Amino acid sequence: MKDIVKPIAVLAAICLVVTALLAYINSVTSPIILAAELQAAEEARMEVMEGATSFEEIDPAYLPEGVTEAYEADNGGYVFMMTTKGYGGDIKMICGILDDQITKVKTLSHSETSGIGSKVVDNKSGYSDNYIGKAAEDFESVDGITGATISSTAYKEALASAFEAYEAVKEAY
Repeated sequence: MKDIVKPIAVLAAICLVVTALLAYINSVTSPIILAAELQAAEEARMEVMEGATSFEEIDPAYLPEGVTEAYEADNGGYVFMMTTKGYGGDIKMICGILDDQITKVKTLSHSETSGIGSKVVDNKSGYSDNYIGKAAEDFESVDGITGATISSTAYKEALASAFEAYEAVKEAY
């Protein structure tokens, strides 16, 4: 009986110590991680809405499906965070709209196929620059990437959601 109880007690003690250490480390690092995420989100908003110095979050009740967050900038523009389903999974994007035109679009995260779908969502590819200055009625004219039809379509659907949210918040605010 001693040969069975002793290893179980040692293993249980090790598990308790490791669990306590993980809980402590999590409590120490959670505020740091949250602060870093908030800072990254603020920087992304500033990047897509140049000239703005502050943002006020908009009530999510006005937001259509696909738009996860919206902010009114102090320069009269709006910033929208969208999530859409691409070929490889979710694509998270942020878009600025000022005077009925896209100021900038940036991909925050994606899991699209490297070399094909990633050409659509990769910020370094320059594809998102094709949407700068486009209004709701003409952003659909931007050509998609050959071989990445699903990713290109998802990108445009997210922007359509952003324009839908833009119209809704313009009327409400």
